[in-house]
Amino acid sequence: MSVIETMIDIPAEHERNVCGQFDQYIKKIERTLHVTMIARDGALKIIGPEDMIRKAGSVFHNLIELSKRGNIITQQNVDYALALSFSEKDHEILEIDKDIICRTISGKPVKPKTLGQKQYVDAIRQKMVVFGIGPAGTGKTYLAMAMAIQAFKDGEVGRIILTRPAIEAGEKLGFLPGDLQSKIDPYLRPLYDALYQIMGAESYLHNSEKGLIEVAPLAYMRGRTLDNAYIILDEAQNTTPAQMKMFLTRIGFGSKVVVTGDQTQKDLPQGSASGLDTALKVLKNVEGIGFCCLTSSDVVRHPLVQKIVQAYDDYESKDAAAQEKRQRKKYREREDRGSGRGGYSRR
Repeated sequence: MSVIETMIDIPAEHERNVCGQFDQYIKKIERTLHVTMIARDGALKIIGPEDMIRKAGSVFHNLIELSKRGNIITQQNVDYALALSFSEKDHEILEIDKDIICRTISGKPVKPKTLGQKQYVDAIRQKMVVFGIGPAGTGKTYLAMAMAIQAFKDGEVGRIILTRPAIEAGEKLGFLPGDLQSKIDPYLRPLYDALYQIMGAESYLHNSEKGLIEVAPLAYMRGRTLDNAYIILDEAQNTTPAQMKMFLTRIGFGSKVVVTGDQTQKDLPQGSASGLDTALKVLKNVEGIGFCCLTSSDVVRHPLVQKIVQAYDDYESKDAAAQEKRQRKKYREREDRGSGRGGYSRR
């Protein structure tokens, strides 16, 4: 394959943003696409095979456009732009960036960053009940919170209710000091953190005192009917089937529900069924309910988190395959014994 070269102009004010500190983004693109890139005097020379040059040029044009829109380019932006270039969907990164849900208290825009997140946000807009399933770091809870707060500000719902099961993450904490609220607050802290970041602590406390925003354990939902509300159930993998049924039957008129969970991080007692797993089977054909499965490619935390999630996925897949192989071997041995082979007589 012939080696060619091409030039791309980089606006001076965006050069540092799109090239990265010490040209780390350029080096990442070079390693991934096997091209040579030289940035000098507001221009970028790309040398390599024609198809790789086209991909590299597309990635860089997208990063420049993202920078022009006011984005601070991160490692995640570069990795995702590269991934999309191999699937011939590189132009879609700019479409995703247009979808601004709301802004945080500091003015930072909250928006989907991957195709999976965009599909998740679109599903929340279109469906009354949405299940968002995926590993840690995919923005399941944060995006749902942003959608809820924006709907509340726009007057689409009268209140926000955030809930999650109060269950220890694999360790017994014993008796916690303080009143009831101080006992349950540690379990709900991730929800408070997102509220403070998007809405601001003062606004949250003001609306909370009026009863318009409620953060509560799942057990408090029993016996209630929730009309004209935006309801988010977080950490749904730690619900029992009975709790999940109880929660889903609280839905009233004018309400919207988002259920988030990670099927790989259950803290239920050994052998207990997960309400999330059961709901996915029971409700898969019910009209009006959306299901969105996010993957490791949708992780938007530190790039190392994406690698950790992928490594665990690979390990668990291999472990499941090994267990299945052992089960088949045991089954064959029982069959052999039953048929009189293997030194045993059939009686």
